[in-house]
Amino acid sequence: MDPARRYAPSRRALHWLMFLGIVLAFVFIEGREWFERGTPARMAMVQAHFWVGIALLALMLPRLRLAFSRPAPAVRPPLPAWQALPAKAVHLLLYAMLIVQPLLGLGTAWTDGKAILVPFTQIALPALLAPDAALAGQLEELHEWVGTAFYYVVGLHVAAALYHHFVRRDDTLRRMA
Repeated sequence: MDPARRYAPSRRALHWLMFLGIVLAFVFIEGREWFERGTPARMAMVQAHFWVGIALLALMLPRLRLAFSRPAPAVRPPLPAWQALPAKAVHLLLYAMLIVQPLLGLGTAWTDGKAILVPFTQIALPALLAPDAALAGQLEELHEWVGTAFYYVVGLHVAAALYHHFVRRDDTLRRMA
């Protein structure tokens, strides 16, 4: 495929790196259930979930910069308007969720009095919010709700990419490969 019709290598790398991060965040938070409460292994899974979320949040800065400085190549053949608008909306929703979800996670941890430890140390990041059990419960509920919604939006994104590749037979998927 002509390189001019693909996303820039930096955008492709960030896309797939963030996909890996999303998978890891899911595995770490769901995998904590494999370990008994209060054990070091369970704590390590939760801390790994925290740090993957922080990494995803940090990666959103260059991702947004690249999205604005290196526009997406046009889809060939062009999308009808009724598909272009929902495609843009899903991408914006994914970007918003990739910012909001880690912030909700940090807020939940801090208001619940949980330390976010620098890996392989006992040094905690400074909490930017004071402990508040009621707020922690609300933030945790919202974090879980957004997380569940996020998986559906990611699923929609994947389904749309497969639709474009196998049904519509355009270059949407190949532009990111």
